[in-house]
Amino acid sequence: MGLPSINIIFKTKAQNVIKRGERGIVALILKDTLSSENPLSITSVSEIPSSLTLENRNQIELALRGGVKSPRKVIAYVVPNDATSYDSALNYLETTKFDYLVIPEIAEAEVTTISSWIKDCRDKKDIKVKAVLPHADNADSEGVINFATDDIKVKDKVYTAAQYCSRIAGILAGTPLNMSATYQVLPEVEDVSHLTKAEFDKAIDSGKLVLMNDGEKVKIARAVNSLVTTTQEKGEDFKKTLIVDKCDMWHDDVKRTVADYYLGKYVNNYDSKIILITAIQAYNDQLVLEGLLDGSSIDYNRVFIDLDVQKQYLKEIGEDVDSMNEQQLKEANTKDKVFLGSNLKWNDAMEDFSINVSI
Repeated sequence: MGLPSINIIFKTKAQNVIKRGERGIVALILKDTLSSENPLSITSVSEIPSSLTLENRNQIELALRGGVKSPRKVIAYVVPNDATSYDSALNYLETTKFDYLVIPEIAEAEVTTISSWIKDCRDKKDIKVKAVLPHADNADSEGVINFATDDIKVKDKVYTAAQYCSRIAGILAGTPLNMSATYQVLPEVEDVSHLTKAEFDKAIDSGKLVLMNDGEKVKIARAVNSLVTTTQEKGEDFKKTLIVDKCDMWHDDVKRTVADYYLGKYVNNYDSKIILITAIQAYNDQLVLEGLLDGSSIDYNRVFIDLDVQKQYLKEIGEDVDSMNEQQLKEANTKDKVFLGSNLKWNDAMEDFSINVSI
């Protein structure tokens, strides 16, 4: 029978945005000498243990730097220097709240393994986490950010993509969800490889997050993830880190509320379903008031009983659905199952401009 399921499926009839109620969390898996405290929960540079190597301390500092804001915290899970897998860290993180995973010392062969773990968490375990990975060209997932800029010059040091993933994760985790990380400036970076517009367009279209030097400063060219192959369920919107962050936050908020206040606490009848629908609708309505959801039409952002799915379930358990009208289908006994839907339409951030000038 397994655990009770709260399955929230997003359809791509809408765009997505939600203001982050709290700053995001970056999880780092570091190779170092194990300490008595593992994992480490760090909210400021002053809390970084001096027992860690200089490189690992630097990685935590990079993540904490953030962008518009700093991440809420960094979770640093330390594995032994001679560890041959990250299984212990991944098993821990599967049951821990975080937003972006980074493994600074990840080997090229391990990128695919971690990409698969992220996909498995998102698609099979309903755990909406993401990872920033270097040169994850084959990931093709909204949960994997394929960071593809090497030769990042910062003072007297040159970073590889792998070494700077922590910085990118910190920026994404610290970006409020009413903003985009596109064109986010990295003031400490002096230079990166210079690409032509055609080369930038090709990189972005192939799902790469890259840095650009605009002649004055270095910034994120466009905040995209590695998703390239779109489907009916995951359209073009899902290529943006902003959009996916918003989807994940909405998902987690609703899932957590249902688990804490509704699961097992109400009889499963029509009246109880209406109570839950009303609660989620109030949440959506507040997002409209904040300007996060698009309130231009009453046809969007509604919460309702998903009649198509509920009808299919009733048919599977032997109910004569053909003899029921719409209201009877809504009120039918669905045992311990609850089938709801919502058609969200989010306000996006401004990224593409067309300005005509007449003289």
